[in-house]
Amino acid sequence: MSLEAGLQRLWYGPRWLSLPLWPLGWLYRAVVAARRTLYGWRLLPIERIQIPVVVVGNLTVGGTGKTPVAAWLARQLGLRGHKVGVVLRGYGGRVVGQPRVVTPSSDPTEVGDEAVLHALRGPCVVVVGADRVAAARRAAEAGAEIVVCDDGLQHLRLARDFEIAVVDAARGLGNGQLLPAGPLREPPGRLERVDAVVVTERRGPAARSVEPRRPFVATAQLSLGDAVNLVSGEHRTLDSFRHVPLHAVAGIGNPDAFFAGLRAAGLDVVAHPLADHAALDAATLPFPAGTTVLMTEKDAVKCRSFAGPAWWFVELEVGFERAATQELLGVILERTGLTRAGVHIG
Repeated sequence: MSLEAGLQRLWYGPRWLSLPLWPLGWLYRAVVAARRTLYGWRLLPIERIQIPVVVVGNLTVGGTGKTPVAAWLARQLGLRGHKVGVVLRGYGGRVVGQPRVVTPSSDPTEVGDEAVLHALRGPCVVVVGADRVAAARRAAEAGAEIVVCDDGLQHLRLARDFEIAVVDAARGLGNGQLLPAGPLREPPGRLERVDAVVVTERRGPAARSVEPRRPFVATAQLSLGDAVNLVSGEHRTLDSFRHVPLHAVAGIGNPDAFFAGLRAAGLDVVAHPLADHAALDAATLPFPAGTTVLMTEKDAVKCRSFAGPAWWFVELEVGFERAATQELLGVILERTGLTRAGVHIG
């Protein structure tokens, strides 16, 4: 069992399994509380940029659907006439120093797979950088009217106008413990201080409930769409892959969710789970050459230069009820002041 698989079993299993790590979790909690206090008392600086900032983040480590929700939000704001800047750390890349603007042709080994994914989905200004304040300012310089920060709920130095926490309905907050005893970066009560909670659901029943008391709560359905060929761009339905020998690859925070979705669609796959943001190259493929492969879109951006003719990525669709979409976007636009510019919400 890999370290990552072992941690998942620990974090999402019975609470007693993590008992030996509870003292470290309490120490981590104390550090988080002290850091938040320092920012709250302005002993550590909070910096505001010249345009509104919306942060889309999570309390748990990986696998909640944060990036699809951030991409959905960026698209919705773009459809309403705003030039959006998407800012992110660039995990899996090697960017250091000054923030970098990402294009669809950028190398994911340099800027990170999620950044290229945002650039491909566009149209938006995508900027990566360890310093989120500098990255957000670079997006504004490039013409963005509003910044959507993909991750960064804990990056308190960047002032924000609206916070969205994304929670996976099936896994919830795990065992409720902070790192390393559990998957939490902050205590569960943090959900009561964000502006909105988006609970992401996939096929199947929700195993854990999340009931924050104060913020706006919306449910987003994450569903697998068509398969898209990495070489030709051809679209096929997942049904068309039934009775075909398949290998599936997922280097995301919760790879089992991808495999479960494929199996729920009636596909028989040999699963190859990888670590989140894992590198893929032609020399170390986790599946035999020449086979039919289904992968996530995040993995596909790392394979464009050496993809085989039978390699496909599966689109991930994000769906909100229309009323929830209108309400969430209305609150965001009002909070950021963009509605005062005469923008119609519809």
